[in-house]
Amino acid sequence: MAVSEEQRYSGTTFAVQEEDHTLANALRFFLNKNPQVTFCGYSIPHPTEDAVNIRVQTTGEATASQALVGACEECSKVCRHTRAVFDNALDRYKQQNLT
Repeated sequence: MAVSEEQRYSGTTFAVQEEDHTLANALRFFLNKNPQVTFCGYSIPHPTEDAVNIRVQTTGEATASQALVGACEECSKVCRHTRAVFDNALDRYKQQNLT
């Protein structure tokens, strides 16, 4: 992820390499749930580029960087929970159907 001096401000555009709509839309969702975020959106510069630009604007109570890190942490928590639920369901299925 490209970072600049501008990150200490309330509005920043982050360039995330080797990602697409999957991560960008999830981060947009979590950023928009944050009451300190006034605007969040993302764009794909060009269909042939493997990158996304994520724009974050905050109220100033937190920096755009802090908001993005928080959204990444929330997204990671949801992914871990989803994985745990899936693994438990798979184990139960195997126990019920393979014996």
